[in-house]
Amino acid sequence: MRALIVSLLTLLSVVTGFGQTDSVRVSLITFFPGSEIFELEGHTGLRIRDLRTHDDVIYNWGTFDFNSPGFVYRYVMGETDYTVAAAPTDLFLMAYEAQGRRIVEQELNLTPAETARLKALVDENMLPENRVYRYNYVLDNCATRPLAIVRRALASDTLALAQAARPGQNTFRKVMRGYHCNYPWYQFGIDLALGSGIDRQIDNDARSFAPADLMTMVADADIVAVDGSRRPLVGTTKVLNDIPADNAVRPATPSLLTPAAVAWAVFAIALALSVADIRRRRLSAWFDVLFYSLCGLAGLLLTFLIFISVHEATSPNWLYLWLNPLCFIAAVGVVIKSAAKMVVSWQMLNFALLIILCGVGIAGVQSLNAAFWPLIGADMLRSITYIVIYRCNRSKKSS
Repeated sequence: MRALIVSLLTLLSVVTGFGQTDSVRVSLITFFPGSEIFELEGHTGLRIRDLRTHDDVIYNWGTFDFNSPGFVYRYVMGETDYTVAAAPTDLFLMAYEAQGRRIVEQELNLTPAETARLKALVDENMLPENRVYRYNYVLDNCATRPLAIVRRALASDTLALAQAARPGQNTFRKVMRGYHCNYPWYQFGIDLALGSGIDRQIDNDARSFAPADLMTMVADADIVAVDGSRRPLVGTTKVLNDIPADNAVRPATPSLLTPAAVAWAVFAIALALSVADIRRRRLSAWFDVLFYSLCGLAGLLLTFLIFISVHEATSPNWLYLWLNPLCFIAAVGVVIKSAAKMVVSWQMLNFALLIILCGVGIAGVQSLNAAFWPLIGADMLRSITYIVIYRCNRSKKSS
């Protein structure tokens, strides 16, 4: 049915004169990264303009409404719906220039037939029943959607994308870290919430989820015909303003305020307290209550993301070996003398699980944020401290 609709729309485009001549231009528009969290990878739009009729529109697959009922809940659940929308090019460009963002246009080298098919596909996508789609951060977003339409418009021909910049970024997590280097707390949250699924090896084409990468990959891409002949996908490239590429990106977080700096401070405190506690054979309960309560709260978040939400990338998450609701055993049990035996049993299990998690991180099964290592170290120190003090006190009583 969808193929029939596209065929009819393509025929209509040809009959009405749209796409019969070289009057129609199709371009990928890349908006460089902005300062907001959802703007860090940039944005992609598809521009279609007719030099004969002067129609000039940008189609945008990144529209969402923060104020829609239940938006935050659906976002957390992984049920965020985005919408394709169209806007006059001059207004669209003006909005992004006002944000101080560099804009690059790559005009595509399409035949009239390919242009007509592309316009038909866009028109089909703009139908009310097709405009809404389930957003996926790395698999289905504002960059992958227009690229998919370009591929479909080529019919039997194929698209060979060029190599993305920074070839060493061969997982989704590594690509994200490249864009989030000035936003370490945001990346800390991503590394906490998203599991080993984003650490799998990805091919070059998968990196097109990031608009800035897509622009690079399209620049030297080729359209490969069935007979093997090739022609460049991009005809001309224009920088539409003189704004620097990183103009809208916020300055890097001061090194002393990064998650890693905070984590190492926590480790230092845990080390000092552990040495003092073992010497006096008494726990600093205030630290364990605070530390393990925070671990337990993080565990509740992971429980929701892993077992309740439908986010594809949140499960499996090996951090659950460390951060889970059982951490509340140590937070509460450390101040209840009768719970000492239960807490020490849990601490033995906890220490073993932390060793396994370290192995997972070292093996690359799930890449751990740099701030996780000192926090895991602090947890291991407190586990050892509790076990040592428990056994020393028990030996003292038995003697």
